[in-house]
Amino acid sequence: MDRYPEIVAAMGDTVAKGGFGTSVTPVSQFYFQQAFNNVMFGPWKKIAEGYGNMVLGYLGKTPVAPDPEVVKIAAEQLGKQPTTDHLSALEADPKKGLKAARERLEKENLPVTDENLFIVASCEDKGILFLQGKSTIGVRKKQPEAKTVKAAGTKPNAYDVSVNGQNYTVRFEGSNAVVNGTTYQVAVKEASTAPAASASSAPAAGTEVKSQLPGLVLRIEKPVGTAVKKGDVILVVESMKMETPVVSPIDGTVAQIAVTQGVQVAAEQLLAVVK
Repeated sequence: MDRYPEIVAAMGDTVAKGGFGTSVTPVSQFYFQQAFNNVMFGPWKKIAEGYGNMVLGYLGKTPVAPDPEVVKIAAEQLGKQPTTDHLSALEADPKKGLKAARERLEKENLPVTDENLFIVASCEDKGILFLQGKSTIGVRKKQPEAKTVKAAGTKPNAYDVSVNGQNYTVRFEGSNAVVNGTTYQVAVKEASTAPAASASSAPAAGTEVKSQLPGLVLRIEKPVGTAVKKGDVILVVESMKMETPVVSPIDGTVAQIAVTQGVQVAAEQLLAVVK
């Protein structure tokens, strides 16, 4: 990320105006995400949800009162008023708590157990992906060099692949592909000599929406065919425990979603097309 030095420089102002909350997980992620937004979108033009909830008092009282102007901006952008009773506010949120977790489990046809309720109530979308077996570890592990012995006329089962400057080691094990240490279920077959173009591989006509950072596609908010306004959230990318909304740059209709929920994406990778 070529603007990383700017983001680091913006951290001091973000911490000070946020009320000097203890900089450990998850608050450290809130600070980074807000500093990132301040650099990428302009100072305080886009309030990160976690940071906004913190300065508004929904996560408790910060050691120092947050900057009044930042509090005002957060209230406007998040549609919430500042509070000093964060417990009541959290209990009143229909998307949180045991009732909401139970409804999510039932909707996804997952077992409603005490353990699953705790996982979904604590981790929300990431908890659902975990229980569905779709979660991945976004860590590139250093793998020993694949050594294969192949008979004459057979094909190798391990490859070094470079995509948009990113290097991957891919090893096939039956119906699984191990990519830099992460296992995925795959179905592989030989393509014809003249494969037909697919909608998912070729960008549709319109304005491309690319990822600003590497991460996991946590959820897709606007499927293909949905009308959107400039600034509407199309999908959400999670990176380093931070959720980063990816918004439409124009008014229009979602013409293509180039990724699926639960996949890892690289910076500058195409996510969607709006026309």
